[in-house]
Amino acid sequence: MLSENIKYLRKKSGHSQEKLAELLGVTRQAVQKWEKGTAQPDTDRLIGLSRLFGVTTDALLNNEDADDEKLRFNVPVTPKYDRIQQWEAYYSQLLIELRQCIDEGKDVQHYKQLVEETDKLPNDRYKKELADVICDMLSSAPPVAGYKYREPSELQQIKLLCKGVDAMSVPENIEKRIAGAWLGRICGCVLGKPVECMKLHELVPFLKENKNYPMHRYVLTTDVTKDVRRRFTYPFWIDCFADTLECCPVDDDTNYTIMASLVTKKYGRDFTADNVAEAWIDLQVKNAYCTAERVAYKNIIDGYAPPETAIVHNPYREWIGAQIRADYYGYINPGDPVEAANAAFRDASVSHVKNGIYGAMFAAAAIAAAACVKTPVEALEAGLACVPSSSRLWEYVSGVINDWRNGASFEDFSKKLNMDWDDREAYDWCHVIPNAAIVAAALLYGRGDYGKTICLAVQSGFDTDCNGATAGSICGMMFGEDAIGEWAAPIHGAVDTTVGGTGRVSLRELTERTLRAMKNTSEGVGER
Repeated sequence: MLSENIKYLRKKSGHSQEKLAELLGVTRQAVQKWEKGTAQPDTDRLIGLSRLFGVTTDALLNNEDADDEKLRFNVPVTPKYDRIQQWEAYYSQLLIELRQCIDEGKDVQHYKQLVEETDKLPNDRYKKELADVICDMLSSAPPVAGYKYREPSELQQIKLLCKGVDAMSVPENIEKRIAGAWLGRICGCVLGKPVECMKLHELVPFLKENKNYPMHRYVLTTDVTKDVRRRFTYPFWIDCFADTLECCPVDDDTNYTIMASLVTKKYGRDFTADNVAEAWIDLQVKNAYCTAERVAYKNIIDGYAPPETAIVHNPYREWIGAQIRADYYGYINPGDPVEAANAAFRDASVSHVKNGIYGAMFAAAAIAAAACVKTPVEALEAGLACVPSSSRLWEYVSGVINDWRNGASFEDFSKKLNMDWDDREAYDWCHVIPNAAIVAAALLYGRGDYGKTICLAVQSGFDTDCNGATAGSICGMMFGEDAIGEWAAPIHGAVDTTVGGTGRVSLRELTERTLRAMKNTSEGVGER
């Protein structure tokens, strides 16, 4: 019947009765009557319906011709927008995009109301199309007058704005330092993983209730009682308690480090950003990637190449993701922070721009320097020497170091950080700058004590497992595996990974793989 056909095609096209009425220039009540069969559209409206739905008027009128297959032919197909993951739905992240553009110094304040009103719309194709137009407007906006930062995303321009640092002599005990870097990263990750995404207003009370603040031990199953689960809004969904582990469980913070080892094994130390993009597709499924990496992965699938993969519909382009992928490039370049930063740049440019890239370069360079220097501040300053001194990241992390030198306490640091950045906002929680600052502060105030360093990194909140891992990596490289001490016990010398069918791998194998990559600059080139 005509009434059933109209109702069927309207729903297949994703239109509400109100929207269909608007498109045809009638009232919603008219459409209701058509679908109930109490009235029929006139000839003009019938033609309009056939054109809108992409079917013939005969198919609309004749029940015998209007079977499922014929009605589907030429009917516009739209996705189920409520099934699209939000990281892949640019139109649902417009407020983050606006904040990102403002921080980048673009003159976009006059678009604020438009963005806010568009954000309130239901997720459908109209919102998506409008968001695409807004994206073009925001991306083409000029810089605001007087913006004081210079933040290029091209390597040669970056280098012109860096202070630079000389290569250093590699110590004889480099094997113990490499093992310490791997172990330090893994233990720091495990410390922060059970409270990943837990905001400070609950993290601190939770730790205090369990007599673990200031933090000094792992989170245990006995800390998370039924009463705790009832009273805290944090879901405690991550099963990573130190008293139940067989090894380090799967985590993106360790997956990426292992992936970097496979990239350099396959393509050599002179790998390209395109090689990294290819490895992403080959070695992990889409759901292994988050935020900026998820967007970049989708862009790779859609045929974009780096660095465009980092730009297209990516509101997360300065978040922490590239920084957590950079450690291995420091491992294989001990004593050469600049080369470590160069490698981190190529990896980072797949998914990030500007400060998102700088965070990766900073971490890799600091780790490379940590193999040769004696104090955390020396490693941090070597890391900063490899990023533009005209950038927001350099300014903020340098400020942390200056305040430490001038006698500020860790509590002073925490108070300032939480005034500048709000961990309850997704943009702040996951942005590279506050998280790089936490890593720096943990190392400075940890004063070479591995356990204290990773505990400070985690109890500071924000991206807890990432920051515990990066701070632990730098500290482990500087002081070697013996400095990890009892923190190594729950790991049992192994880590699980979902990268390329690797499965469970021992820390000994990871250390040996790293040492081979250090000694052979072209290991595995051409392997497939």
